Formats: sequence, structure tokens, C-alpha cells
Amino acid sequence: MTNDGWTRIHDRLHRTLRKRQLLPRDKAILVAVSGGQDSLCLLKLLLDLQPKWGWRLGVAHCNHRWRSDAEANASDVENKAQNWGLPFHLQDAGTTPPQGEAQARQWRYEALTKIAQDADYSFIATGHTRSDIAETVLFNLVRGTGADGLLSIAWQKPLTESVFLVRPLLEISRLETGEFCQSQGIEIWVDDTNQNWQYSRNRIRGELLPYLAQNFNPQVEQNLARTAELLRADVEYLQQAAAELLARALPQNSTNVNPSLPSRERVREENVLSESKINRRVLREAPLGLQRRAMRQWLGQVMGRAPRFEQVEKLTALIDAPNREQTDPFPGGLIARVEGDWVTLADSGSSN
Repeated sequence: MTNDGWTRIHDRLHRTLRKRQLLPRDKAILVAVSGGQDSLCLLKLLLDLQPKWGWRLGVAHCNHRWRSDAEANASDVENKAQNWGLPFHLQDAGTTPPQGEAQARQWRYEALTKIAQDADYSFIATGHTRSDIAETVLFNLVRGTGADGLLSIAWQKPLTESVFLVRPLLEISRLETGEFCQSQGIEIWVDDTNQNWQYSRNRIRGELLPYLAQNFNPQVEQNLARTAELLRADVEYLQQAAAELLARALPQNSTNVNPSLPSRERVREENVLSESKINRRVLREAPLGLQRRAMRQWLGQVMGRAPRFEQVEKLTALIDAPNREQTDPFPGGLIARVEGDWVTLADSGSSN
């Protein structure tokens, strides 16, 4: 640490923000703070960098009501915000706490988005680290996923047209955030549920990653995060190529927008497909990987949600199937059927 309190982590984050243009100057940033070491490290770093960037900072805490110390935890975060001269925003789950990690994550982002919109913040910053990337890669890999599933933690993504989610610490490890908080004298709130091995992510964090580091490669966390970063560029290219393929395969009066471009370049989809059919002769000219991605994009737009691997596979199989071949029903009762050069999706009640 230098005499003025500027550390190597300050310097790394400052360079990352300039390189990636994650948090522009003079913007309003809402920092999501749980009270743990990662989010408190992020908050202190942004507070120290604030004079160089001119941000307006605020603190938000989401109380899930899962633990007996939840209120004390929220009060601790509020006190820290007040001590650092920052506005504090609390979202409390009340008598209906979210059930399970997935529901909690959805509730949390909805709550943060509402706070940002109501208080005029353009960015929501969270304390996800390189360690979270490594854990997510392993978690999704064990469950079974393609390359896309390994990339669920991105540097940034839009939550609305005017609010962006940003994760500035993805080049910093959890070990480093802990050391930073200790060096800065920041007391962290310890969440005892992180030691509960009933949760898969906790076992990956507390058992699997340490085992891999000790017995296979001490740099396993860094290497997994690097692999995810390399895959991200490949996936973005493939998604763009698949979107272009899909545009050529759809009827001429249909409009298709690539839903998976990087967040700053993502185009909002303003039109829906006017016809649920796709030209399999056009798709047949492309490699299997692009066929799958084009079918996934098309099926996702028609169904209104991300399709599963098995659904994409049975749809892709129709590219080379005999005429009149059809699938069993998709969710919502849709059936895919071969009609000459076309694969159509229609309600099962309308198929002959």
C-alpha cells in the first residue's frame, strides 16, 4: 500500500474501468452490498476512485429474510453507508421471502432495478469476482451445459433500457478481496449459510476448488476464469453468425434480432416472428453448430423462453428428415413439422 492508501487493487480496477469502459465518468452508480467481503471491497474501491471519476454513489441492500441475523446484517450495511457519507436503500422481502437461490436471484435483481429506476441510478455494480466465475463454470459443467452455459457471469448486461448491471471485480479473486478488507480495517459480515454444504455452490467453493488447486493446479481458479473469457468471444461470434443464418432462413416478411450480443451492442427486439416457419434448405448449408444455434434462437423467440438442449436437438433433426416428419409437442402444445423445404411450428390442434 502506498502512503495515500492507493493499493495495487485500486490501480488494477482503475485500469480495468478505463480499458472496458464499464462505469463512465459522472454517472450514478448503485452498489449492491450484502455486507460480505466482496461487496464491501467493491464499495470501498469505488469510493476511493470516486474523485477521479466523478460518480454519484449509493448503497443498496436486499434483505431476503432467510437468516435470524438478517436485520442486524442490514443495519450493519446501513451504518457503513452512513459512515462513508453515502445514501442507503433497503429492499426487504417482508413476510414472503424468496424460495431457493434462483428465485432469490430474480427477486434481488428486480429489487435493485426498481431502486435504480426510482433513485435515478444508471448502473448497478455487484461484487462478483474471478472466484465466482470459476465456481459457476464448474457448477454448470457438472450439471451439463454447452459453451453458453459456462458464461453466465458477464462484465455487464442491460437490465432495462436505462439501467445496466456491471461487475467490475471479475479480474480479482475472493482471496484478494478478503486481504483488501483486512488491510483497510473493514469489518465484514460473515454469512454462516456459506458453510452449509447442502448447497452445491458452497461445496464447490469450500471443497472442490481447494481440492483441484492442491492436487491438480494451484492456478485452477485463474485458468477457469480465463477459459470463460476466451469462450465468451467465440460464443459472441457464433451467436452473430447464427443470427445472420436465421435471418436468411426465415420468410422474407419476418424480422429477427440477435438476442445475445454484448450488452452495449444488444439491440432490443421490436418485432416478433410473423410466421413460425424456417427454411431447412438454407440451414442445411451451414455447419451443425450454427444449425443448432439458429434453431435455438428461433425456438426461443417462438416459445418466449430459452429452450432446453433436447428441444433444440429434435428440432435440428428435422433439417434432414423426410417430408411430413414431425416432433412430439413442445411446451405450450407446439409441434414442429416438415413441409417441403420448411420446418413449421404450429399448435398441435392445427396439425393434420
